[in-house]
Formats: sequence, structure tokens, C-alpha cells
Amino acid sequence: MKCVTRIGRYGARAKDTAMPFRARYALVSALALMTLTTAPATAPATAAPPPAPLDYTALGDSYSAGAFVRPWAADDGCGRSTLSYPQQTARRLNVRLTDVTCSAAEVRAGVLEPQTEFSGPPSVPPQGGWAPRPAQIKAVTAATDLVTLGIGGNSVGFTDIVTRCIEQGIASFGTGHPCSTHYTRGSGTSSLDGRFAALEADFATTLKDIRTRAPHAKVAVVGYPAVVADSAGCSFGSWRQLGTVTKGDMPFLDALERRVNAVLRTQAQRAGAVYVDTYASSTGHGVCTASDQRWMYGIKDDLTGSGTQTDPPSDLCRRVPATGEACTVLHPNLRGATHQADLVTQALTGWGATRR
Repeated sequence: MKCVTRIGRYGARAKDTAMPFRARYALVSALALMTLTTAPATAPATAAPPPAPLDYTALGDSYSAGAFVRPWAADDGCGRSTLSYPQQTARRLNVRLTDVTCSAAEVRAGVLEPQTEFSGPPSVPPQGGWAPRPAQIKAVTAATDLVTLGIGGNSVGFTDIVTRCIEQGIASFGTGHPCSTHYTRGSGTSSLDGRFAALEADFATTLKDIRTRAPHAKVAVVGYPAVVADSAGCSFGSWRQLGTVTKGDMPFLDALERRVNAVLRTQAQRAGAVYVDTYASSTGHGVCTASDQRWMYGIKDDLTGSGTQTDPPSDLCRRVPATGEACTVLHPNLRGATHQADLVTQALTGWGATRR
């Protein structure tokens, strides 16, 4: 049989001009590879770095340090607790905390100037005493975004006044209101008024200094929670409550605390700061209420918080005829510290958790 060869339209054999399928596929693949390898590379998109957290600086006394709520720092006499309201608030808001709060701090000797007097825990200082602490205000800088300031009670001598009320209560056999008389109509009146005048001036100076150092920071002034808003339930001689303070002197102590809070509120408003009222919502949880409802330690009480840390008593504490673990002297317990943290967190939440 003869082999017939087809002739194309232009006279060429079709089998000579038609490219086999495999060859065509190889050519297309090569061209595609050349296109991919010669095309300019596109850099992958780079994710923006996360915003930096806010810088939060906490200033204040033992009520801000969370003194006597375990666990606390035991290296400087300031007694800062890891469960204080600044510590709890910082964790909740995920902000960077600089905590320079310290027990026994006053507005002048503590915040505006160095502090040399401490009350612990630890209540018993090492041989030679605790080293002075620098003025807390130095921790506020232009990089600070949030500031809380909880202080003033030591500036008017609240602990000294309670001590006098205890002593005069013993002398009066639990009757009358000897402490109130001393400070409202007796020789202590002018001294107390002078301390309040100094508190107003020093607090105004502090808020002005904070604004100068951190002009863009949000500032919150934290008031004191109720200690003895209602004397019902308190028993004379109960050291887990107010010891030998007479029932007649308890309203005076409550009025004294409210007077301090009024100064803090007024100064906060004048300076454009937020005032955090911890008093109103704690009035049913003062030192005279049932133990399971109390947010406040008594004069000598059992410690709260995690762990087994304790405070070796001072000589004066040993003389208090009570079985409590430590001389806690009217400070917020763990419930009280958490209540403070709830309100401070709420006040700071609207300011965001990252630097703008």
C-alpha cells in the first residue's frame, strides 16, 4: 500500500509544520516560568506593631499600698501589697505600673519630699532603720499616662488621733466623747485646723506638680473608704474593731474622715482631676459590721490575702490585749482593697489601655 502524504494549503507537509502536544506544553511552561522569575518581587505586607501600653504611676499612703494584705514587699517598710488597688487595676487594664506608694507617707513628707518615717509591714525595722524613700512625685514624668493619688490621712494625723481616742476611752471607762471634745472644743482644735490648712495647700501643690511633670496624663484622686460610718455593732474593748474608742467618739472619727475626703474631692475638681469616691459604697462594710461583711481591719486583726506571710509585732503591738495576727490599725482588708480596685478600674477604663 502506498503511503499518502497530505499537502498543506501552501504546499508544505502538515506533519512538518504541526508541533506535537508535548512540545507545545513544554514551551508554554517554560514561558510561564520565565515570566514568574523575571517579574519584580512584591514585598509582603508588614503588620503594624501593637500600640504600647499606657504608663501608670501610683502615688499614695498605706491605703493605696494595700498594707497588711498578703503578700507584701518586705524590703523597705512601705508594705506594698501585690493585691493593692494599683496592682489589681494595672493587671485588669494591662498597663505598665510604677508603684511608689508607701505606708506612713504624707503629702509633704512622702510625695513632695523624701520619706524617713515608715509603719510597715514589716512593722519592726531592721537594725539602723529603713533607708529614706525618694519623693514619690519624682516617679511622674512626661511619659506618664495615668496617675492615681490616694493620700492625706497621715497629713492630718489620723493614726495619732485614733491613738488618743483609744487612750482617752480607757481613761473615761468607755463613756462620753472625750476625744471629740479635745479636738472640737479643747486644746486640740487649733492643731487640727492647722493640719487641714496644710493638707489643702500641699495637696494643691501636688496636683499642680503632677500636671507640670505629666501635662497629658489623666489624674485620679482616690478618696478613703468608710472606717466607722455606723457604730452599730461595735463593742467597747473589741480590738478587732476600735478597741477602747468610746461609742461617743466614733461619729467624730467618721466626720474626720469625711472632712479629709472633702478636701481631696475639692482639690481634685479644682485641678481638673477625677475624684474616685470609695466612701459611699463602703458605708455598710466598716469596722463595726459583722466579720464576713467587713472591708476594714480592726486595731488588731487576722491578716487576709494569699500565702502565710505575717508581721512580727512591735513592742507596742504586743501590749494590745487581743489575739489578732497583727496590729493592722484600721486598714482595708482584701475585700476592701478589691473594692477600691473595682472603683479605680472603672474610673480609668474610659481612658483606654494603650498609648494614643
